[in-house]
Amino acid sequence: MPFQIIRSDITTVKADVIVNTANPYPVIGNGTDSAVYRAAGEQLLLAERKRIGNIAPGQAAVTPAFNLPARFIIHTVGPVWVDGNHGERDILHSCYEKSLSKAAELKADSIAFPLIATGVYGFPRDEALNIALAEIGKFLLTHDMKVILVVFDRKAFELSGLLVGDIDEFIDDHGVQIARETEYGVSMNRLESRGMEWTGMPADGKLFRRGTERTDTEEEEELFDGAPAPMDPTSEPFMDVENESLDDVLQHTGDTFQQKLFELIDASGMDDVTVYKKANIDRKVFSRIRCKEDYKPKKKTAVAFAIALQLDMPTMLDLLSRAEIAFSPSNKFDLVITYFVTHGIYDIYEINAALFKYGQPILGE
Repeated sequence: MPFQIIRSDITTVKADVIVNTANPYPVIGNGTDSAVYRAAGEQLLLAERKRIGNIAPGQAAVTPAFNLPARFIIHTVGPVWVDGNHGERDILHSCYEKSLSKAAELKADSIAFPLIATGVYGFPRDEALNIALAEIGKFLLTHDMKVILVVFDRKAFELSGLLVGDIDEFIDDHGVQIARETEYGVSMNRLESRGMEWTGMPADGKLFRRGTERTDTEEEEELFDGAPAPMDPTSEPFMDVENESLDDVLQHTGDTFQQKLFELIDASGMDDVTVYKKANIDRKVFSRIRCKEDYKPKKKTAVAFAIALQLDMPTMLDLLSRAEIAFSPSNKFDLVITYFVTHGIYDIYEINAALFKYGQPILGE
């Protein structure tokens, strides 16, 4: 996939370009800088670094990678965090922008970044992550390159405290309510057709709301009184098969995942390139999907397309069902995705950061 987040030591990552958080002067600094020099060969790299001279904050320069499993090292100088009022954010944006631009000039196929300036320079990790994701996302919309964000451990990878708190609360409070929907087999489309509304995570803690309050018993009676369950063969979207042969029934199969996906892409008004880039999908993978009508995607791939197309929950679940993929109320990946979709948040980089934080596979392929 074009964008990945991995937990590793950046000096061991195989990529065309490794980004080093450099000292502004041609000396060996602390943290990542020191580790990069040791792995590359201190004297070899230091000699090249001295030829460059000083590097201003927000700027970047290139040296060979020597003993690292890479072709080049891009040295960029991050901002020292003071209080956020001394241009620190602009400098950090520039670090990523200049590094990515130089990687494109080098015709690199891949680049690995640390979280710049979050170590001894003290930049708040959640803000640094947001800036990294914003610059990487902007770059990948117009470039074909594999970008790897390397973090030493999950503790060094921080989301906004407010976001983490919201997701934790959603998982804790709503797993049971989603389980109820699964247990009774009530689709969101059917709830809406009965005058009920999917509300995401409202203040009252209920996933579904109707105009007037109902007791649990009244809701169940109204939902099921004379209404077949969604997967009942006598209900929509199934046809009346009582007098049909099996051959006749099989002639009326619905759209495949591939067919429905391209129908949704056409309806979105976006072109193919925009969709697969927003979905963090490699161009070759997208070409395979286009050429294979019965393509069966991985779950993370199918959900990535739903995020790129900004589908609501019912439409997303319908698309996934065509690949025989379902959501489970006991699956943390599913609950994290549900949180973002029901909150109308479709930034795949933000979603992938949350999935990584919670130890889940990230979206894309």
